[in-house]
Amino acid sequence: MGKDTEGAGGMKVLLETNMGDITIQLYDDMPVTAGNFKKLVNDGFYDGVIFHRVIDGFMLQGGDPTGTGRGGPGYMIKDEFTDHNKNSMGTISMANAGPNTGGSQFFINLVDNNHLDKMHPVFGKVVDGMDVM
Repeated sequence: MGKDTEGAGGMKVLLETNMGDITIQLYDDMPVTAGNFKKLVNDGFYDGVIFHRVIDGFMLQGGDPTGTGRGGPGYMIKDEFTDHNKNSMGTISMANAGPNTGGSQFFINLVDNNHLDKMHPVFGKVVDGMDVM
């Protein structure tokens, strides 16, 4: 599903889908969450993984190798939030089942979902490919 590239503005991740490519700019001030995502990309964890949850007018979710919405990498990461944590349209956030339960699942906000700001750490934004979704 992805590969990383270093470019202007820091780390970018390319999500290659059967509908087209999506380029994500990872936030430098989210070292745990963005670092975990980058590691999983580099390890090939997301290769062949689908977006298992797509809700028009809300978000699309991927990162589960089982495709069921219940899978993950076998570990959980600690939530990290910044003062500017905003689940705005085009941002990518860590999906979770509660505090400090994120691992590999993520979602891309298709609209502003700021009611999620205190629950889901935002660790990047789509810089190319919103039209793919």
